[in-house]
Amino acid sequence: MHLTMPGKSFDVAVLGLGAFGSATVFQLSRRGVHVLGLDRFAPPHAFGSTHGSTRITRQAIGEGAHLTPLSRRSQELWREIEAETGASLFADVGVLIISSESKTSCTHVENFFATTVAAARSNGIAHEIWDAESIRARFPQFHISDHEIGYYEPGAGYLRPEACVAAQLELARRHGAELHTNEQVTGFEIRAKDVLITTDRDTYSANRLIIAAGPWLPSLLDTNLAQLFRIVPQTQFWFAPRNDSFRADKFPVFIWELSGPNQAIYGFPDVDGVGVKVATEQYDMTATPTGAAGIVEQAQIEAMHETYVAPYLPEVTATCTQAATCYYTVTRDFGFVLDRHPASDRVIIASCCSGHGFKHSAALGEAAAELVLDGQSRIDLSSLSLARLGDF
Repeated sequence: MHLTMPGKSFDVAVLGLGAFGSATVFQLSRRGVHVLGLDRFAPPHAFGSTHGSTRITRQAIGEGAHLTPLSRRSQELWREIEAETGASLFADVGVLIISSESKTSCTHVENFFATTVAAARSNGIAHEIWDAESIRARFPQFHISDHEIGYYEPGAGYLRPEACVAAQLELARRHGAELHTNEQVTGFEIRAKDVLITTDRDTYSANRLIIAAGPWLPSLLDTNLAQLFRIVPQTQFWFAPRNDSFRADKFPVFIWELSGPNQAIYGFPDVDGVGVKVATEQYDMTATPTGAAGIVEQAQIEAMHETYVAPYLPEVTATCTQAATCYYTVTRDFGFVLDRHPASDRVIIASCCSGHGFKHSAALGEAAAELVLDGQSRIDLSSLSLARLGDF
């Protein structure tokens, strides 16, 4: 028996309206799909994975050259969305990746630097390779060792994640999407002709369901699938610079595979006068999202500056102007998932995080819309399959 009331049935329901979910409801609604978007909070918010003022975007992808088509298409989409909404989303201030043969840390995967260079060369992406002297000449703010080299991509830069989410949700509403915020999904049931979604307020049915719940994804899956995803908290820090040489017109976004420490660092110029944002990544400690902003202790701030900031960015002071915690949703191979649920083609599982997903999210939302409507995407999604993660 059909349990939903008239007006509560949809072509597609999307659970989660962060990076991936906002892109997906926009892409579906612009194609005329009757879509429902659900989120337990009111995005953009500061409780999940899509906050912190800035996210890196680059076209040559060191995590795997197969991702470069996604990053390139996403940059096209950000520009289209900017033109349609008037929002400022993408600043192409350049990205500098620093590494060396003696590095003791890596960014996400081994051979990150070499894979980045190879992806740039094979895809005709404008870039430069610099030795230490060249890096010092262009960006003296970095304390570079003689053995280090750099990959510089002038067309890369940073995205404003909160603005990106807000712009896509605005466009989704314009195209007729029904968006329910501050409404928590408690479960779903796959049925013969639809999927029944239950929330803390109501029930809905949809012909297709896309689960894009970020760090809450495991809580919506059975144990066998949930164990494929680990949730790891990450802390970002903003420190005050001593001078204006860290402004976005003078300083790039950077990723630095350090020699000595066991973690790499990444960072951003002083955007909006808040300070220079610098962060590392850890994968040892897991967490469950609480729906509250994480507390960053003073001891963490001091340790971060002493170990990862002062030796490498000497003109950045120990004055921390801001700190924030977000969550990565990590798979065992550090890749994404965009695939049909093993139990039913009616449900799609989407996890484009793992610490490098935001730059791809616009194109992944488009790919999800194509998967729902056409059965496949124009972009090859085989590397994002659940099957690659093993038996479950």
